Amino acid sequence: MPITFAICGCGSRGLEAYASYQKFHPEKMKIVAGADCRPGRLALLREWYGVEEDKCFSSDEALLAQPKLADVLLIATQDRQHVPAALKALDKGYHVLLEKPISPDLKECLQLQKKAHETGRVVVVCHVLRYTPFYAVLEGLLRRGEIGKLETIDAVEHVAYWHYAHSFVRGNWRRSDETSPMILAKSCHDMDILRWLAGEKCLKVQSFGALDHFKAEQAPAGAGTRCLEDCACKDGCVYDAEKIYITGQRCGIRCGKTGWPNSVVTGGPPTEEGLREALRTGPYGRCVYRCDNDVVDHQTVNMEFENNIHATFTMTAFTEKCYRTIKITGTLGEIEGNLETNELIVRRFGQPEEVIRLNDQKSEFAGHGGGDAGLSEQICGLIESGGGDALTGIDASVESHVMALAAEQSRLEGGKTISLAEFAGQFS
Repeated sequence: MPITFAICGCGSRGLEAYASYQKFHPEKMKIVAGADCRPGRLALLREWYGVEEDKCFSSDEALLAQPKLADVLLIATQDRQHVPAALKALDKGYHVLLEKPISPDLKECLQLQKKAHETGRVVVVCHVLRYTPFYAVLEGLLRRGEIGKLETIDAVEHVAYWHYAHSFVRGNWRRSDETSPMILAKSCHDMDILRWLAGEKCLKVQSFGALDHFKAEQAPAGAGTRCLEDCACKDGCVYDAEKIYITGQRCGIRCGKTGWPNSVVTGGPPTEEGLREALRTGPYGRCVYRCDNDVVDHQTVNMEFENNIHATFTMTAFTEKCYRTIKITGTLGEIEGNLETNELIVRRFGQPEEVIRLNDQKSEFAGHGGGDAGLSEQICGLIESGGGDALTGIDASVESHVMALAAEQSRLEGGKTISLAEFAGQFS
């Protein structure tokens, strides 16, 4: 029998990423209920996954008011809605699959961790990078001592100019007071991976960063308020919404791009006409210099782990492509990795270079380098086997949130070095 899921939040992550596992493995996963405030998303839930109309609800509260409907509740709503729904779900008897971040409020993170232990339920956080072949192979190399004792890690998240403009200037994660700071909303994945690869607790963090470019004073002369209406800079602007969503090679619908991010703009399967209307009237058609965004567009974090391991992390909006790179050094060698090419280069000192190519490993869908599918597979397996420790269970995930939130506090305090034990102690 498949593991049954109900979904709170039928957006691109809930409906198009994690739930997609059912399309490939209906014997393992079945979506049986869902909630969303947008009727169009509920219509897709019924169309794509065969959910009965009486199991579609207009709010999380309405779904959670019902008797328990499934084995697992997948929560993929906005950041600040996660924990209240998860606490109710655990009380109802659900296991929980929770989109990251858990919450921008560390007290809420710790509250959910406590409730998970009290109820004995499985709570898995969607830190999907651990489930990719790329990071799994890399972690294995380090644990086997292939480059000796680990000394340093340098990681970079290349967000991409168009992705940043879509999600963090025009989109849902543009304001830290409404959702989360950038280092948590986007890069808690990276904090989690660095903690996992280091294999030791993080002791201290220091961070610098700013919103430098996407603000009114950087607007070129003649910039309007909307890309499709009154902009004299349209032809030369790389952030022009028409270029990103309609005509551009990377995301444009004229080039056959009908998934994310276009599906987010229209709220469902897009057409050019529907995109144009959404850009004329909705948030994604705004000038990137005339929005109400406040999250940083670049940030660095320095980290000290136990066992004298040190790491640096850089997040930048200003790249052409959206991918991650990493460089690791040890006492007997070094490793370089590129998640876009899915290659790891291992250089053991005094030996020939080894190139590990992971592209030939089959993935049922490509989200996050195969991590979306790997995560869905793990939680189905955990529930079927009666529980156990998840690779990204609540305990592991809280550590990465402490790292990210402490880094943001450091940034706000001008790069002050912050002890994680002291920082977390304020909330316990």
